[in-house]
Amino acid sequence: MPAQHVTVSRAVSTFAYVGRPLAAAVLVCLLGACGQDGTAPGQTGLNQAVAPGGAARVEGTSAAAATPCVEATTACERWITYGKGPARSMVYSTYALDTPNPKVTRALIMVHGALRNADHYFRTATTAAFLGRALDDTVVIAPHLIDRSDPRQENEVVWPEYKDNPVNWRDGGVSVTDPGLTSFDFVDEIVRKLADRKNFPNLTHIVVAGHSAGGQFTNRYEMANKLDGTLDGITMSYAVANPSSYAWPSSDRPLPVGDADPKDAYKEAMKGEEVSTDFKYGPFDAAKVPTYNKWPKGMEDLGGYVKDMGADQLRKQLAERKTTYLLGQVDVLPLGGFDSSPGAMAQGPTRRARGEAYAKYIEDKLGAKPQVIIVSECGHNDRCIYTTGNVLPVIFPK
Repeated sequence: MPAQHVTVSRAVSTFAYVGRPLAAAVLVCLLGACGQDGTAPGQTGLNQAVAPGGAARVEGTSAAAATPCVEATTACERWITYGKGPARSMVYSTYALDTPNPKVTRALIMVHGALRNADHYFRTATTAAFLGRALDDTVVIAPHLIDRSDPRQENEVVWPEYKDNPVNWRDGGVSVTDPGLTSFDFVDEIVRKLADRKNFPNLTHIVVAGHSAGGQFTNRYEMANKLDGTLDGITMSYAVANPSSYAWPSSDRPLPVGDADPKDAYKEAMKGEEVSTDFKYGPFDAAKVPTYNKWPKGMEDLGGYVKDMGADQLRKQLAERKTTYLLGQVDVLPLGGFDSSPGAMAQGPTRRARGEAYAKYIEDKLGAKPQVIIVSECGHNDRCIYTTGNVLPVIFPK
């Protein structure tokens, strides 16, 4: 039975336990009725009741720190202030980030996609936490990286898009309102808050995850951030899902043969959950795309957060850090903002092939130990990916 069918079965089995409305809402979401606007209601843990307005009520407790907030509304908004301020950025979070909460043992930071729809991704992440029975002991956080076109609150940091800078919010780009900050500094500040033992004395693990453009963010952040390995008693891992491109550690690229052959590349979907490995690599003709190996698609002309870092350091951290690549079995069509630019096409014909080729390369050439999961029957859909049964232990590790 495919993994997501097991997940749906688990939702069905909760009807008697948590009541028909709650389980039905999750089941409808899993079946795809939520849509890309993320209109599915946030859900609570299996041992919680739902109070009016969507807030969760933990049996026998009343403290705010013990009550997860599961709606992408003002009630769940928290503000991250940079240094002494006033610059700040907003996140949705299931728990306050400045209140002692000893029951939290792990955190999930879920980065949104190109639409910058943090509300939708917060709902995806809380639905996954419900299914993984993780809402009680996990703080789920969805950062909101706004650009010039988004409504802005007072002192809220605005991040660059493609039209502002090739190194944009997906890649650790420099803020257009606060040039001393990069988009990776935003997640760094979240991680520092989580590492504050006054508020989270029992937190031991942080997962950074993202899908599509959020997967691009996570791939670059994973190799670039300066916090992983420095946090006392806290480890980090990463879940990169269906990005259109990766930051390649060398000037080599997959050759258009074998599983990177663009002819009938969509047929790879018929291989099911088998990870493709028939890739060959070699030099790419830079005359065709002179910028193909510049950051964020390669290691040349590093900018933004990584401006003062060297390619060797990025390669070392890419090889050392624990990362899972989540690739939709049927994410083989140019849909959902697929990057068909020449620099991206140099990495492979489809999102699935690009992820498989990248993971094999860093394993063979850098000695990395990536985990690759082909998520059964999923296309380019964050909710399908992150609520599938065999993905839940990746984002909510024990």
